[in-house]
Amino acid sequence: MTEGSPTDLDGMRQGERALVINPVLKSERFRATDGALEETIGLARAINLHVVQALTQPLAQTVSATLFGKGQVQNLAALVAETESLLVIVNHALTPIQQRNLERDLKAKVIDRTGLILEIFGARARTHEGRLQVELAALSYQKSRLVRSWTHLERQRGGFGFLGGPGESQLEIDRRLITARIARLKEELENVRRTRGLQRSARSRAGHPTLALVGYTNAGKSTLFNRLTGSEVLAKDMLFATLDPTMRGIKLPSGREAIVSDTVGFISDLPTHLVEAFRATLEEVQLADVILHVRDIAHPDTRAQRDSVLEILADLGIRGSDERLIEVQNKIDLLPPEDRMIHADYDARLTAEAAQTVPLDGLRQEAKGGMIGVSSLTGEGIPQLLNLIDQRLAARRQIYSLTLSVTDGAALSWLHAHGKIIEQKEARSKINLKVDMEAADYGRFTRRFLDLFPKDL
Repeated sequence: MTEGSPTDLDGMRQGERALVINPVLKSERFRATDGALEETIGLARAINLHVVQALTQPLAQTVSATLFGKGQVQNLAALVAETESLLVIVNHALTPIQQRNLERDLKAKVIDRTGLILEIFGARARTHEGRLQVELAALSYQKSRLVRSWTHLERQRGGFGFLGGPGESQLEIDRRLITARIARLKEELENVRRTRGLQRSARSRAGHPTLALVGYTNAGKSTLFNRLTGSEVLAKDMLFATLDPTMRGIKLPSGREAIVSDTVGFISDLPTHLVEAFRATLEEVQLADVILHVRDIAHPDTRAQRDSVLEILADLGIRGSDERLIEVQNKIDLLPPEDRMIHADYDARLTAEAAQTVPLDGLRQEAKGGMIGVSSLTGEGIPQLLNLIDQRLAARRQIYSLTLSVTDGAALSWLHAHGKIIEQKEARSKINLKVDMEAADYGRFTRRFLDLFPKDL
């Protein structure tokens, strides 16, 4: 498979020739699909690499020294020479020894899947927080690979130095320096986490629930974000087009105001330390009132992508049965007419029941929070999605009428901290309130302050 001419990205060398290899192990179902190879090509193109050839390499078993067998390494070396490739991308995790040995035998730079993803992250991070998160992930990856160069600190280009460059040499890195830098980055990100916590508390006091967009990379999250908020966040047909978190306010059909948060896209086999590095951002997902799982329903590997996202959410403590989770099946405008009829029929029957079941691709899929088909591009299904979000928030929050004594300052302060005061009227020694709050908070309020005004509650 040969790719076309490269495009130019600011700060990157234009069109370095690359060979993509997708090892297929018997135990790895996802890699056996053509989608895995296409996805890796897409990742390479996302940082302006010129993929001259891409191939799937079956593996009966892995070799500890080189991953591939001796004969396979020889064949790959010949292919590298024939295609004049300067870089070999292996769509698999490589140990430092395997990486070093392959570079020696293939006479080319070699990076694995994690290194490639980190290069993209390094090129895309724009905000201070984004750069902190990416650098932490890169250093955690580099810590066991001290033979690799640490050129990203020079900031000479957008990436993190795993691809190397003309005239660059591999540097020996002092483990203590890396460890110290990781500690400083974690401290800075902890400050980010605390700041986010204060911001969430302020939004909660203002009565603004949060909607978090999650999903596989390139599923259309940013396009949906723009459709919902009227913003112009970068939305391209490109893997990891969005890296830095973005938040905007929207008004729902009921008049309720909410905050929408767009997050980094997920991907299969996302390394644990990458998830850990982005935990400050992913807290927005964990604490969101509604989680919108944006799924590219027209993608050939939509089921595998769905499973990958659910696995990462499970690592964050969010199960598929979580009632906050709504599966937004995006890009229905690309579906055949018969499949679109399934979505149209389901959306017509959509209710506020706790569980919903709908046929999909010949399967029965369960979703506690509901499913809905939309097209972020055309706007189809967006009104129904907004109504469903409203229903989910209404189930979590209600408006309560309360009467307090003017001397009950602690109770009034508690209500301001945990709910939104919609109306407050004073009549002699009493204060009449209408408070928008979650049912759970109302229960805590009554248990804490019941002895102060038992007749009113």
